[in-house]
Parts: sequence; C-alpha cells; structure tokens
Amino acid sequence: MIAAIVLAAGRSQRMGRPKMILPWGETTVIGRVEQVLKQSAIDEILVVTGGHHSEVELALRSTVARTIFNPDFANGEMARSLQIGIEALPENFEAALVVLGDQPQIELEVVRAVLAAYRQHSAPLVVPSFQKRRGHPWLVTRDFWAEILQISPPATLRDFLNRHLSETCFVEALTPSVLLDLDTPTDYQRYRPASEGS
Repeated sequence: MIAAIVLAAGRSQRMGRPKMILPWGETTVIGRVEQVLKQSAIDEILVVTGGHHSEVELALRSTVARTIFNPDFANGEMARSLQIGIEALPENFEAALVVLGDQPQIELEVVRAVLAAYRQHSAPLVVPSFQKRRGHPWLVTRDFWAEILQISPPATLRDFLNRHLSETCFVEALTPSVLLDLDTPTDYQRYRPASEGS
C-alpha cells in the first residue's frame, strides 16, 4: 500500500493569496494535484493542510483526498507536515509519495515512473530528477519513516535526502515539471494553463 502525502500547509505569503485554491484549468491548484494522483491509482491521498486550511478543505470536498491539519504550519517546516502525514497512515502502508501541493504541473507519467521504479527495484528512496537536479514527487519507504519523524530544525528534508544519496534510485524526468512549483504571482502567471488567460 502506497499513500501520497501532499504538503499543502503553507501560508502563501509570497503569493499574497491562498495559492492552493487558485484556478487551474477547470479546477484549482490543489484540485489538479489530486486529479493526477487519483489517476495514478495510488492507494490513499492525504493532504496536510495548515494556512487557509478551511479553504483547502472546501476545495477538496468532492475528491477522494483525506485532509489532516498541521497545527505547527506557521513555522514553515515541510518536514513537520510530512511527519504529521506519516503519523496518520495505518500500519499496512509501506511507502509514501511526498508531493507538493503547489505543484499543479505534476505529470501523471512522472508519478507512474516513480511508483514503477519502486516496485521494480524495491529502493527505499525513489526521486525524480531533471538534468541531475532532484525534484518532486519522491517516494520514501517505511524503512526511513522513523528517521524522518526525528527531524527537527535546523535539519531539513533536503539534509535527509543528501544523507541517503547512495540508497536512492533516481528516475530521469523528460521535462522540468519535477522542479517547478508556485511561489509568487509571477510563477502563477507563467505556468497556469493557457486556457486560463493572462
């Protein structure tokens, strides 16, 4: 059993408005992420909310995603959201796909490639990369969950990944989508679907 843990607890300070609920095609930013994950046939989609959590929960009300609130969202630590997601998973889950809630550019082919690489190689970490740069979403098995649960500032998820490079299976992405997310209004205008207009 594999769960997607979607990190969506940020306060959207640089965007200036709740970025998870911004329009994206026929849905929202977070809605698009959920759609792609659902198509991948992953076993559970768990969205960790924080800032603007009521709006995010409302945006996901008619989806298969389950939400859980991160009360420590104001500290801005992604590791804490991942910890809360891991703690919420039942014991029969063996791996978690770590997904950014503000990455509506997520591609189904990349998600499927990461899941396929895990099933083929049984690697404890599977990470997509583009031109040798790590991206999202990445997969981590239960083998490393205890270590992740021990992360506290100033340590970060990047430190964790750097520590386990030799145990990582890298999946080469054909597009830079694995590196892209939405932080600013400029990002949103640049990457939003063309049908949305300017």
